Amino acid sequence: MGFPEPSFHHLLAKLQRELPDAQGLWTLRGFIDVARRIYALSSDTKVISKALELMTLPDIVRLARDECYQVVFAPEQNFYPDLSLVRGEEKIALDLKSTYRMPDRPGQVSGFTLGAFTGYFRDRRSTKNIVFPYGEYTAHYIIGIVYTKVAVPDLPGVYPLEQLETVPTPVRDIEFILQPKWKIASDQPGSGNTKNIGSVKDLSALREGRGPFALLGEEGKSLFDQYWQEYLTPDMARKVDLPRPLFRNLREYLERINRPDLVKRLDENRPIS
Repeated sequence: MGFPEPSFHHLLAKLQRELPDAQGLWTLRGFIDVARRIYALSSDTKVISKALELMTLPDIVRLARDECYQVVFAPEQNFYPDLSLVRGEEKIALDLKSTYRMPDRPGQVSGFTLGAFTGYFRDRRSTKNIVFPYGEYTAHYIIGIVYTKVAVPDLPGVYPLEQLETVPTPVRDIEFILQPKWKIASDQPGSGNTKNIGSVKDLSALREGRGPFALLGEEGKSLFDQYWQEYLTPDMARKVDLPRPLFRNLREYLERINRPDLVKRLDENRPIS
């Protein structure tokens, strides 16, 4: 039957309307204790990401079950994916990610990390840090949440419940994106030292599923797998006695595998990273 993209797009459009207030500010204002005190949110992206996930997850799970999927949650925080949707032989990996718009770079976001490119990604039968072996998944989707940061105090205040609507929030202009992972993947790792696949950072490319692999057409899906299975960081190259990685980006990889036709297509479409 295939993953019901239209149903999920409809749900995410509904959430996009419901999560902001009339001014576009996030409706979540903080955490409340039994003494009815509200602890305002800080600008910590990990806290924001988790709170956004908690507010969207129940509706996503409900829809998946309405579509007759069994929903299997990741048992640990560092497992991939967040949700596995199982229906007969079909297994869909569904990962929730969030990112913020860059205030000094219009149209750009800080980017998503899209899962490891080592470990289970290379050994498709491995069960380490993954709910089911990677090779058993029929599709991999990303639900991306994009937002704009709002300046709030470094030390958030504490408010009585009666002042709920005056509590500052660190988030506004929430937007949801649903795309297959390979279509929004970059040809560069995500931020930090972890061996994770990075996403494109151009917001229009994220919305439209127009990453460099997607620009190659349907063949880009298999090339995405091949590229990231062979990709080496400089440290990884040194460990196998190579002075440098064999390729640094998708264009170099296509040249290495002798695909001038795809190099031309990539250059003509000016891929966005």
